Amino acid sequence: MNRRIPLLIFGLVGTAILMSLGFWQLQRMTWKAGILAEIDIRLAEPPVALPASPDPVADKYLQVEVTGRIVDGELHVLTFGDGGPGFRVIAPMVLEDGRRILVDRGFLPEVEKNTPRAGGDVTAVGSLVWPQETDNYIPDPNREKNIWFARNVDLMAEALESEQVMVAVSRSTNNDGITPQRVSVNISNRHLEYVMTWFSLAAIWVGMTGYALRRIKPKTS
Repeated sequence: MNRRIPLLIFGLVGTAILMSLGFWQLQRMTWKAGILAEIDIRLAEPPVALPASPDPVADKYLQVEVTGRIVDGELHVLTFGDGGPGFRVIAPMVLEDGRRILVDRGFLPEVEKNTPRAGGDVTAVGSLVWPQETDNYIPDPNREKNIWFARNVDLMAEALESEQVMVAVSRSTNNDGITPQRVSVNISNRHLEYVMTWFSLAAIWVGMTGYALRRIKPKTS
């Protein structure tokens, strides 16, 4: 049997596998780009009234306008801003209809952590969010020092006795010295890198197969 045939088959199979992985990542990249485009469109929409029963899937990133009163009991989530360490301020807000929700008011420098804030009446525009920031590596909050290490809507709603609804404020009539933050979309789209990696490996595989085939000398009778 020609010794080149097994090597050729091995080379073709390996190339097909690597190319299929590249095309799969290309499909994933297109799908992910579509999701990000939909989110950008939703973030640019005019605000609407807060739904009676917001859905964490259907209403994620929905732009809403809420009017109510910021009350005592804010929670501080450790983070970093352009000027250094600080906190995201999560506060309870009692709406005009009596509902109590969470508002992510934005970034507060570390030195301002214990500065009294007036709270009070406010109208705010922002996005409905249910951030998934906790995992097995994120420590539990230090409730004594009021330092949280991730936003967790369920846990924070329980701590502040509110609905499991959070509005990430983009603008407000009363910021209390807190800087609203643009909504961060935690969806990575690095699939182009993966596409290039798999296609490059396929090209290398073809080259190595061709080199190996040239190295095999035909049998002489």
